[in-house]
Amino acid sequence: MGPHPAVAAIRLAVRRVLHEVLTDHAELLSATSHASPLPHPSSTSHTSPTPHSPLADDAYPLVLVACSGGADSMALASALAFEAPKLRVRAGAVTVDHGLQAGSDLRAAEVVARLRAMRLDPVESVAVTVGLESTRVAHSGPNAGGGGRRAGGPEAAARDARYAALDDAAERHRAAAVLLGHTRDDQAETVLLGLARGSGIRSLSGMAAVSGTAGRYRRPFLQLDRQTARKACLVQSIPVWDDPHNADPAYTRSRLRHEGLPALEKALGKGVVEALARTAQLSRDDADALDAWAADAEGTVRDETGQLACARLYALPPAVRRRVLRRAAIAAGAPAGSLFARHIEEVDRLITGWRGQGAINLPGRVEARRQGGRLVIRQG
Repeated sequence: MGPHPAVAAIRLAVRRVLHEVLTDHAELLSATSHASPLPHPSSTSHTSPTPHSPLADDAYPLVLVACSGGADSMALASALAFEAPKLRVRAGAVTVDHGLQAGSDLRAAEVVARLRAMRLDPVESVAVTVGLESTRVAHSGPNAGGGGRRAGGPEAAARDARYAALDDAAERHRAAAVLLGHTRDDQAETVLLGLARGSGIRSLSGMAAVSGTAGRYRRPFLQLDRQTARKACLVQSIPVWDDPHNADPAYTRSRLRHEGLPALEKALGKGVVEALARTAQLSRDDADALDAWAADAEGTVRDETGQLACARLYALPPAVRRRVLRRAAIAAGAPAGSLFARHIEEVDRLITGWRGQGAINLPGRVEARRQGGRLVIRQG
């Protein structure tokens, strides 16, 4: 008899992602010629890699799983531990201790022990300090040191610290990918949060299956619901830890998870989560197409001096024109994370509602001004 359906589902999801990682890694090796070609998985034995075996060579990619100890990430770790040896992939794990609760260091140590029991290697705990004004990152590995500082609110600061720590771990271990346990439920929540901000189709596209520098982050579970991951842990007798912050109404996502989504399902019926996740994928496809259109159009709306021509910009569809304006503002020095829809709308009015208005001030000391039929965007 085969594995439980929930276990089969998480393993299949991870197997598909590992095949993608292997393909990308083989192409990279072929392009750089720094290692011999990667053997096809079917022609190799299923022996688990060890640090002193040939699998420790860079020809065999290392895939890390980010694991909090919760059901989603523990299910992901178990599936990686099962599938990686069969595909001659080295598998490790990182758990991030945010230090936000008493005893968090002990809990992180427990997670590390469970991950090592799955024969993942390397496994490490990464300690970060999260603050409203800044975040510092330090890791417990042999090359421990300081990290960067990032601003943000409580949830954003914790997220920034976590990704900074994961980036650091991936760089140190030269990992080909880092797996994240976000599920279809997480995707639905992300779409609703974007909708509430009114921040456009890109926010409605939710989380990408592949993101980060060189496609570092992979999300195998975006098509699986949270209950599947939890059931997979239950039938495999894998201990999980439920973070009390996930049930704390002080956090926006927690309120959405425990109050908002249930209210929507009560009012609209079952299937809201699936519909929102489907909306995310459709929105991402549309946003990607519009971004590509804008990238192509940018070269056609500049005059012989290289300046943006207002008449040519006006002829573009609004969604494409605003993307061209956003690209131009970022190229001039405006920080992408601080450039909001309201900023681009004001710049757009210099094209569509010109009445002799003055310059528009943008983040990063960037200024947009209309001069003689041209739109000039530059740092002041």
